[in-house]
Amino acid sequence: MFGFDSFNSIFPVLFFITFSIVLIFITVTVIQGLLQWHKNNKSPLLTVPATVVTKRMNFHRDNNESGVDSHTYYYVTFEVQSGDRIEFTVKGSDYGMIAEGDRGNLSFKGTRFISFERNTAHNDEYF
Repeated sequence: MFGFDSFNSIFPVLFFITFSIVLIFITVTVIQGLLQWHKNNKSPLLTVPATVVTKRMNFHRDNNESGVDSHTYYYVTFEVQSGDRIEFTVKGSDYGMIAEGDRGNLSFKGTRFISFERNTAHNDEYF
């Protein structure tokens, strides 16, 4: 059976494996983020007619030693002429200015939201 000596010999191996898995996960996440950032920078700036399909928020609360940190993430889903839907993370100020059903010109670069200019003409045949 496992005794105290067995635990002392297995613990360093388990610690090393766990530490390695966490380090690999962090490294892969950072590399993916850098690759996406680079791809967005190389992508052309596109401006297309779009309709706002839906909006949502994700509230995240973090308890830490200095108190409670909270973050709100804002998302808007647009539908373009082809019928494809694209969801972007947007700033709170942009989120507040966009309403479901709005039609206008969506500008984006890769997966990066740039702006949405609402069509003020109230034209139902925008597409």
